[in-house]
Amino acid sequence: MIESTQFSWHGPSNDPNDEQFGDVVEPTTFAEANDDAAVLLGEPTDRAVIGRKGARKGPSQLRSELARTKTHHFTGGPVDSIGDLGDVGFSEEADVAARQDTAASIAREVHELDARPVFLGGDNSMTYSNVRPLLASDTVGVVSFDAHLDCRAGEPSSGTPYRQLFEDGLDAFAVVGARHFENSTAYAAYVEERGTIITAEDATNPSAAIQATLDAMADVDRIYVSLDLDVLDAPAAPGVSAPTPGGLTTRELYRMLREVARDDRVAGFEVVECAPSLDINGRTAMAGARAIAHVLNAWMGVES
Repeated sequence: MIESTQFSWHGPSNDPNDEQFGDVVEPTTFAEANDDAAVLLGEPTDRAVIGRKGARKGPSQLRSELARTKTHHFTGGPVDSIGDLGDVGFSEEADVAARQDTAASIAREVHELDARPVFLGGDNSMTYSNVRPLLASDTVGVVSFDAHLDCRAGEPSSGTPYRQLFEDGLDAFAVVGARHFENSTAYAAYVEERGTIITAEDATNPSAAIQATLDAMADVDRIYVSLDLDVLDAPAAPGVSAPTPGGLTTRELYRMLREVARDDRVAGFEVVECAPSLDINGRTAMAGARAIAHVLNAWMGVES
């Protein structure tokens, strides 16, 4: 079920020359969304979070920050034709597995559209829901910008999505920005047997990091890109479940996101773990909104 967000897209600037995302995003429906180059879908849940909650309010805050972000990129130019499908409606009584099933059924419809999707989280458990439909027909790889590997065993949570996906047949996996002293040895071994780990230190050379990432995706038909905002250094993204020092800078992140997003195989993008109640002066939502802007511009801008 899709719920109306009650969000009114409008660029807040009074300068007629200021085109903002609030001026180019319009509410849409599944029947109309094929006219858009990209669509947004909110997934407001944090039932699965390991750690501090608050990501349930992430979609609304990401929309608010995106609305006031200007559309122009100096080499990519502006963007247009973006639709907003609204939010997935979750039953308050539903457990994590049921929420994953609800979101996956809607994500399946979204992936069938001509428009490329941007999912607004919400917690990281939704990654499983957003990627699962793609596995039915293609070989699929995931590029995860994240401080954590999120391949825990056990009941579904924000820490299990990639183990769930591997169990369903995920073909390739690369984690960019993984943090020392934030991951268990057993889980590192699990990912190293199946994919590629690029640490935050490795990512200080963005060109080499992206080459390693794309090498890991060489044999798949489709790529899904996930951004957990805790991949950023804690001062840049304090409003996440588990902020930690030693992360990426926003400049490093945006450069790498653009490079990956320009790959024609990219079938979707998500931003997860934006928790406004934990944020400081809107830093995390602002960083997430600009990540969305960079990906949309890489998809639709003139340099693509």
